[in-house]
Order: sequence, then C-alpha cells, then structure tokens
Amino acid sequence: MNALVKDPMVWTDVGAVTDVPLRGARRVPTPAGVVAIFRTGDGRVFALKDACPHKGGPLSQGIVHGHAVTCPLHAWNIDLASGQAMGADRGKGCTPVVPLEVREGRILLGRT
Repeated sequence: MNALVKDPMVWTDVGAVTDVPLRGARRVPTPAGVVAIFRTGDGRVFALKDACPHKGGPLSQGIVHGHAVTCPLHAWNIDLASGQAMGADRGKGCTPVVPLEVREGRILLGRT
C-alpha cells in the first residue's frame, strides 16, 4: 500500500531576497511573533525570532557581520545559523531559528 507523504511544513512567501539589504535585516510579523530575516555580505539569508536570548533586544536592529548579528542592547553576538550566543556569552542562551527557504529569489518562511 502506497501512502502519499505530505510535507508538514507550510511555506509563506514574505518577499524578495533583494528586499533585505546586504548586511542588514527586515522584520516580518507572523502569527507566532516577529521574525527577523538577515542577509549577510555573501548573500546568504537566515531567519530568527526577533528577540535576543539575553533581554529580548530587537536583533533586526543589530549589526550583521559575517554570519552573526550583534544585539543593539547589550552587544551579545548571535550565530545566524544556530541562534546560539557566541563568544563570552556562549552557552547562555539561544534564539529560535525559523525555517527559511529561498526559491526563485523569493524568501519563504516555514511553520508546521
């Protein structure tokens, strides 16, 4: 008996990759809260909950460098791929990563 496998992820188009500036961010409101979408200098795109694990600072207003963002409130560095605090704050907190895909130049956010 063959069963159809359905992707449990629901993907929502939130805009073009070019809508997010290089080394910058864009805020996207979602039913689960605000998501920060980041675009690095090498053009990679990442999505995290827009709240630093330290005191909830708006990561979307931080400085993007390499594949990390520095929180504008207390200068915690957050890895964009894992959401983990880096450097001296390593192991002290993690920001949830939001599933993201880029298809034909469009950014899609996922949710189950």
